[in-house]
Amino acid sequence: MELRLSTLPTAFGEKLVMRIFDPDLLQKSFTELGLEDEDLRRWNLMTAAGNGIVLVTGPTGSGKTTTLYSTLRRLATPEVNVCTIEDPIEMVEDSFNQMQVNHGIKLDFSSGVRALMRQDPDIIMVGEIRDLETAHMAVQAALTGHLVLSTLHTNDSPGSISRLQELGMPAYLIKATLRGIMSQRLVRILCAACKAPAPVDADAWQQLVQPFDLAMPAGICRPVGCKVCRETGYVGRQGIYEVLVNSPRVQACIKPQMEARDIRKAAMDEGMQTLRLSGAARVAAGQTTIEEVMRVAPVLET
Repeated sequence: MELRLSTLPTAFGEKLVMRIFDPDLLQKSFTELGLEDEDLRRWNLMTAAGNGIVLVTGPTGSGKTTTLYSTLRRLATPEVNVCTIEDPIEMVEDSFNQMQVNHGIKLDFSSGVRALMRQDPDIIMVGEIRDLETAHMAVQAALTGHLVLSTLHTNDSPGSISRLQELGMPAYLIKATLRGIMSQRLVRILCAACKAPAPVDADAWQQLVQPFDLAMPAGICRPVGCKVCRETGYVGRQGIYEVLVNSPRVQACIKPQMEARDIRKAAMDEGMQTLRLSGAARVAAGQTTIEEVMRVAPVLET
């Protein structure tokens, strides 16, 4: 296990937050992580490109690091030079060339990418795009024939394109370099040993899937609690995903003055599922609850 600790002095003692990184997660398949079927096909299509930018978005603790590491492990063959610049290095992986941000020697994400460009990389992973300079270096790497993977803190996939423009990225460069965006959240999975059938709350279901008219499932499951799950009703977490491919139709919506809802509509017309719809499928399959999905997935802006 690798631990990341943050301590803070408070009025009545020290407050500590511990993040636990389990290396075994990197050995799990995408299906075990919750990425499967059409979403997995789209993700593989985006990351199989020899160049361009692929983004993973979501808040802190939504599983972005695990997704990126699992993807890079799959891509990192002996013939492929995978280089990363991270802050900090989350998990040590022998098959990558990992570099850590060090502000003491003025090594930040943008200067790190600039240095990596001289290392003959095939794939570059940038821990996070935080500013225009880092975004610019990621674009330059993509334009010169490299595949760049990185993260953004946005609510959903269409909003990431707006975020890039807010940073100062011209629309024509986003069109030329962006391969796709995957937004994700983690939901708790019901304990298989004790979950029980439950009637569907019609109002809650409609609130979950609005503004779409999805048929209500015949039944769902609810948490109970037992020794296996330590009386919580849940065991483990899996991801729900929203995968946007930068297709020609989506590219046509990327303009200097654009609306994220136009990109969302174009992407959904081509088969993209929103985070809530992805979560609704998990609810209908008896894997999680409506409340759990609504807790983590953002409300769809209309």
